[in-house]
Amino acid sequence: MGEAALRRITVEEFLSWDSGDDQRYELVAGAIVAMSPPSAFHGAIAAKSGAAIAARLEAPCQVISEAGIRLSWRNDAYYQADLAITCTPLTRGDWAAPNPIVIIEVFSPSTMAHDKAVKLIDYRHIQSVQAIVFIASEEKRVEVWRRGTDLWTVVELESGGMVPLSEAIGFDIPVEALYEGLDLSQGSETPDLQSR
Repeated sequence: MGEAALRRITVEEFLSWDSGDDQRYELVAGAIVAMSPPSAFHGAIAAKSGAAIAARLEAPCQVISEAGIRLSWRNDAYYQADLAITCTPLTRGDWAAPNPIVIIEVFSPSTMAHDKAVKLIDYRHIQSVQAIVFIASEEKRVEVWRRGTDLWTVVELESGGMVPLSEAIGFDIPVEALYEGLDLSQGSETPDLQSR
């Protein structure tokens, strides 16, 4: 088993692979990596974010949940973002969000390092991406990376702010809409397990 577990695979092999379970996986540097099950708060924040955006998004643009993110310049990485927005029409058989313009990740303290050190670096190299949004699942905090002409700028927001997406999709979203109805004062979501 050790030799098979160490063998690096391609995106094509990953997409045709069947784990035989309901676990979610990503391909990171050719290695299959299991994703921790998302907490209820994580799922609620992702759903609220998707709904808030979808309500104002105009066709042909779409919000895709659990969006596959494929890197055109690499054949050893395939990520699963919480949400992606694309304005490229979808076709049956698409595994990845085509030409994502906004990628959204809901993160917890246990996933922040991976999201920032691995995914963010790769997401910034996707030519179609105009904004990358990180939404904290344990407090009202949002970080938005926006592509400029020559560099990326970062905006950090807390309660009462507006998520600046107008340059990418034509409108901004209130931070409050992402957390509506959730009581984040109850402490850690999952005290004994890592959460997504």
